[in-house]
Amino acid sequence: MEKATFGAGCFWGIEHAFRKVAGVIEAPVGYAGGTTPDPTYEQVCSGQTGHAEVVEVEFDPAKVSYEELLEVFWTIHDPTTLNRQGPDIGTQYRSVIYFHSAEQEKAAKDSIAALENGDRFRNPIVTELSPIDTFYMGEDYHQHYFKKQGQH
Repeated sequence: MEKATFGAGCFWGIEHAFRKVAGVIEAPVGYAGGTTPDPTYEQVCSGQTGHAEVVEVEFDPAKVSYEELLEVFWTIHDPTTLNRQGPDIGTQYRSVIYFHSAEQEKAAKDSIAALENGDRFRNPIVTELSPIDTFYMGEDYHQHYFKKQGQH
């Protein structure tokens, strides 16, 4: 099993998208990339902790590749808008890939380069690429949010 961590706006939708991918085992939501230890949702939403809302995807690389997960990531949000996804505005909603290995870093860089050299997006990619430091699990009421709300 491997892990991949992505931020692409509000984590509820990201979680929902990745949970539908064959080979994804778990996709808990939480926070990464900030300075406040063990932040709460309210602290992250204030924009003062530096964290992004993220999903830590646990996957079976024999069933789904990291490159395939990157493709899902690119299709579920707009990586050309800085600190904004739809109505969600703030650094906590930034487009970010937190890599867990040198191989993931290379794959993400290659993927970004391919997008920048293609015609899929009209504007430059602003996705942050950083090594994962600490993933803080989000509060229980955020996990499987859409399922708990009866949304599909």
